[in-house]
Amino acid sequence: MPTESASCSTARQTKQKRKSHSLSIRRTNSSEQERTGLPRDMLEGQDSKLPSSVRSTLLELFGQIEREFENLYIENLELRREIDTLNERLAAEGQAIDGAELSKGQLKTKASHSTSQLSQKLKTTYKASTSKIVSSFKTTTSRAACQLVKEYIGHRDGIWDVSVAKTQPVVLGTASADHTALLWSIETGKCLVKYAGHVGSVNSIKFHPSEQLALTASGDQTAHIWRYAVQLPTPQPVADTSISGEDEVECSDKDEPDLDGDVSSDCPTIRVPLTSLKSHQGVVIAADWLVGGKQAVTASWDRTANLYDVETSELVHSLTGHDQELTHCCTHPTQRLVVTSSRDTTFRLWDFRDPSIHSVNVFQGHTDTVTSAVFTVGDNVVSGSDDRTVKVWDLKNMRSPIATIRTDSAINRINVCVGQKIIALPHDNRQVRLFDMSGVRLARLPRSSRQGSGSSGPPPASVTLICLPCLHSLDSHNSSHTEHLMTFLPASGSRAGA
Repeated sequence: MPTESASCSTARQTKQKRKSHSLSIRRTNSSEQERTGLPRDMLEGQDSKLPSSVRSTLLELFGQIEREFENLYIENLELRREIDTLNERLAAEGQAIDGAELSKGQLKTKASHSTSQLSQKLKTTYKASTSKIVSSFKTTTSRAACQLVKEYIGHRDGIWDVSVAKTQPVVLGTASADHTALLWSIETGKCLVKYAGHVGSVNSIKFHPSEQLALTASGDQTAHIWRYAVQLPTPQPVADTSISGEDEVECSDKDEPDLDGDVSSDCPTIRVPLTSLKSHQGVVIAADWLVGGKQAVTASWDRTANLYDVETSELVHSLTGHDQELTHCCTHPTQRLVVTSSRDTTFRLWDFRDPSIHSVNVFQGHTDTVTSAVFTVGDNVVSGSDDRTVKVWDLKNMRSPIATIRTDSAINRINVCVGQKIIALPHDNRQVRLFDMSGVRLARLPRSSRQGSGSSGPPPASVTLICLPCLHSLDSHNSSHTEHLMTFLPASGSRAGA
């Protein structure tokens, strides 16, 4: 009997301990439950509103989780034993090699030294791997100071290209999908001349380097050369609305011309070109003058670029090699070099400096359509693509770009400010960002509030002119500022065409 009572007493104590342990676990779970914000009766057995089948499934799942943790705990213990065994083996090997017994302190010292070396290597690798990422967030203390000068409103459809005349009087030219090209007074924003000689979308406009001639490319498969004569009106004072850095240029609707009216209806209209260049079998997407203005080059959707003699309108060279439609062409300002871009993800550099032969180099730096490639005043080419990158290349070494700008949207026709080497990037999301030649962002110019926030609908029918002064005062804007003007195509998701 005494033996049985002792055993009963022991069993009772064990049961109480288990019950106490169970209660402590339940209290812990309850506290966890309160921290997570779950209702207590969802976990309490007698007050649970869950169906019995759901409760049993949950209990089974929690049991599986508990077993998994037990297995992990056992594996952890086994690994600790293996580590201790390895440490003992290393100590024995160290004694055999060094001929002296290694104490635990020495082993700890060696292990600490090895750990510090590994840590240093990891830090070095981390710094090297993150340097490229950090470089994309580079900032500069010299932010571009931008002044909103004027908006030019008058086209009835999307604007595909803008250009500034190189001769006096200095005017702004725009090419539009409404089948017209317009010349504007930069100071007053008044339309001066309307060219209506094309029967298709006007995709490009460029001014002759020394004469009052304009070259336009069109979806009617032709390029036209036409002469203009303008007289500039008296400029009006411009209010100072300058901004700097990452501040945005917002265009309000106050004091703007009526968008329903045709601003260009009162302009003198030119309907017949001096010369029509007709050799393409598809849309002529772009055209430009070679240095000197005696020759012109055109780029077409027929996968060719053509070089013409301006005086005779004869085809001098047909530049073939692109596998898909061309998207743009540009000429070097001082050398007989032409760059063409294409939907085949490449751009090509054509060299006409030797009259007897012309060479071509193909560059495959992008993974999607190259929407435009342009020369700068120096020895650089800037290319933009639908792969959301812009690359700056050195003409002396075109094997790899010297700078890569990664963006969050496809790039449209880019432009470069000649005086300050600033790149304007119009994006498909209707934003325009300014970068320097090293890839550092200077400013962001968002879409006008008038254009709405949607990505659908026709592209905007206005051009915004931004002044980037570096040598002149912002107090007034006159023709002496023209070499510092940055004009850009308002960003749009659409492409020029027929």
